[in-house]
Amino acid sequence: MTRIHLGMPAPPGAAPAFPDAAEHSTRDTTLRNNLRHATHTIRAKRAAAVAELADWGELRAAGAAIKDHTLRHLDHYLEQVEAAVTAAGGQVHWAVDAAEANAIVTRLVRETGEREVVKVKSMATQEIGLNEALAAAGITAYETDLAELIVQLGQDLPSHILVPAIHRNRAEIRDIFRTQMSRWGRPAPAGLTDEPAELAEAARLHLREKFLSAKVAVSGANFVVAETGTLVVVESEGNGRMCLTLPETLISVVGIEKVIPSWRDLEVFLQLLPRSSTAERMNPYTSMWTGVTDDDGPAAFHLVLLDNGRTDALADQVGRQALRCIRCSACLNVCPVYERAGGHAYGSAYPGPIGAILTPQLRGTVSALDASLPYASSLCGACYEVCPVAIDIPEVLVRLRERVVEGGPVTVRGTRAVIRPARGHAAERAAMRAARWAFEHPRALRAGQRLASRTRALHPRRLPGPGRAWTRSRDLPEVPAESFRDWWQRTRGDRGTA
Repeated sequence: MTRIHLGMPAPPGAAPAFPDAAEHSTRDTTLRNNLRHATHTIRAKRAAAVAELADWGELRAAGAAIKDHTLRHLDHYLEQVEAAVTAAGGQVHWAVDAAEANAIVTRLVRETGEREVVKVKSMATQEIGLNEALAAAGITAYETDLAELIVQLGQDLPSHILVPAIHRNRAEIRDIFRTQMSRWGRPAPAGLTDEPAELAEAARLHLREKFLSAKVAVSGANFVVAETGTLVVVESEGNGRMCLTLPETLISVVGIEKVIPSWRDLEVFLQLLPRSSTAERMNPYTSMWTGVTDDDGPAAFHLVLLDNGRTDALADQVGRQALRCIRCSACLNVCPVYERAGGHAYGSAYPGPIGAILTPQLRGTVSALDASLPYASSLCGACYEVCPVAIDIPEVLVRLRERVVEGGPVTVRGTRAVIRPARGHAAERAAMRAARWAFEHPRALRAGQRLASRTRALHPRRLPGPGRAWTRSRDLPEVPAESFRDWWQRTRGDRGTA
């Protein structure tokens, strides 16, 4: 069999900035139609599922509080996880960055003597480029989630957290199955159509061979319960259950922010996550495992705890709330920017609003791509309204924009770097400093307002220079005939001044 591997995503420094990538993707009418149909359908179902719970607001607040508490005491809970997993017969490995995590997993697979692994859908392994690292070592990783399978067979990249192949329609998926399945294993049935039932059956038959032959599996985890060292995966297809129980060796790569203190806390998230992601009251498959057990499940279990920039994000009092994320994708489904630009424009395993705040903090805003992501938003606030753990994404976006505009030093995973303002940010920084000076000098501000009012007939309809791009798609606001201060003084001067 010929082995095919996804190409390594372009490194952040080489990937185009979000505006450049989005300018290309927004011209793809098929992509926009696919995204519009899928996101509108998912958001409507989610709204109905959430409306069933009278205490949704309280659950949301509880989820945020549990996550904040855990992040404040993360060192304690991580040590508790290590002790509990070890006591249950598992092995814990610590990875400071992607390179170390990939090296650990590659070594563990090689020690089994196997050259193939099956994978449960995992954002963390996408983040670190594990499939590509394994391929470089001669190890083939097979994705078993249906959407991830579509992406892998199509030599594509995921574009959504929950539905990685959201940018593909049924006809495209049929063509991918017909032409590519045979190169990875069992071919697609003859005469395959684009009917969902037929596509699902083709995937089931193709994957069943992988499940029954694989000796090693790689997974992530939605949650890690510190008090018992239990890992939890929630999914809708059953592929996770097959990967987590049939192989002899299980390797789980998990971000350190996935820890929660207790089983009692898990009850909160098992209500928040399914309704926010798949609009279900509960996930069809919720798999939990604690270490290893004789004659039940894998004989060897390895937990790789991944930092990869998370402790740097933890140091920012505003930005750290991004680490609350439970990967539900609700923010993507309501975002007008994501709906039009698609996930690939974000250049990261984490697309959409959460990616716009998480990726720059994990990688540092030191490249054109990462420095542009905080601007991939209209700040409409819809993402905050639907977030099940109340991440104030607009607040973090503004914080990251401030970092980009101000420039200066930043530490990324122990490496000292300098943020250099991207094109246009130097002018923005100068404008903000001028505005700050004006607000600190009321007389100068008042004089400027009066001058603007008296010369309003001379004002251009479009800005020159760097402001030209801004006014190309919007009108400049009209300057009023008099300022608010002057109006107040004229109409209510005898009752005090503003």
